[in-house]
Amino acid sequence: MMARRSEGLGERPLKILKFLSKYQGDHGYSPSIREIGKFIGVDSTSLVDYYLNQLVDKGYIERDNRVSRSIRILKDLTPNLVERVAEKTAQVAQVVSDLLSIPLVGRIGASLPIPMPETSGAYFDAFSSVEVARSLLPVREKTSELFALEVDGVSMIDAMVNDGDIVIMKKTNTANNGEMVAVWLEDNNETTLKYFFKENGRVRLQPANPTMQPIIIDNPEQVRIQGKVVMVVRQFKTQ
Repeated sequence: MMARRSEGLGERPLKILKFLSKYQGDHGYSPSIREIGKFIGVDSTSLVDYYLNQLVDKGYIERDNRVSRSIRILKDLTPNLVERVAEKTAQVAQVVSDLLSIPLVGRIGASLPIPMPETSGAYFDAFSSVEVARSLLPVREKTSELFALEVDGVSMIDAMVNDGDIVIMKKTNTANNGEMVAVWLEDNNETTLKYFFKENGRVRLQPANPTMQPIIIDNPEQVRIQGKVVMVVRQFKTQ
């Protein structure tokens, strides 16, 4: 059966056809000319074109020479390729449609408060963002109200928020006791990430690190809540 399907193909065209089948089954689209050449050990793109044209002439594939990655398999050595390619393409489209690009607007202190930068551009440019799967966020959160901050410090380490992690925030100027919030301490022009508690006419900003003391603010008007944490994106550092 295999010999009849590959009848009339040389070793390299047959190898290319098998590569096309596997690549399209894995990715949902065809490889580039250079990727094909690398796979069969050929540096010349003209030679790869020659082998592809042999497959075209024998009715195994069709292609548009003016368009990159335009190869379509007509006869294949791998069963159910068309179904697998369609399924993979649908999976890729679903993943892409599920991703949200959330603006990364600055850095937040998770130890001692850090000074507010004059602009968010002090650390990040206008194109900085974090991609997050929509399905991982709370269902009711409006994407237009979300922003991201990079964590600086270890005061929230027991809350699984480490130095260098990214916190996804929801814009708000109010918070309930026990919520993790980004606050601006207006009198000192500093920011910090802590658990928020309002008690006895004062505000307690509580770290999640037993080695650190809470920050007590006698005047609640000094505390400007900028947002509350809805998700943490862990950043694993390599040694």
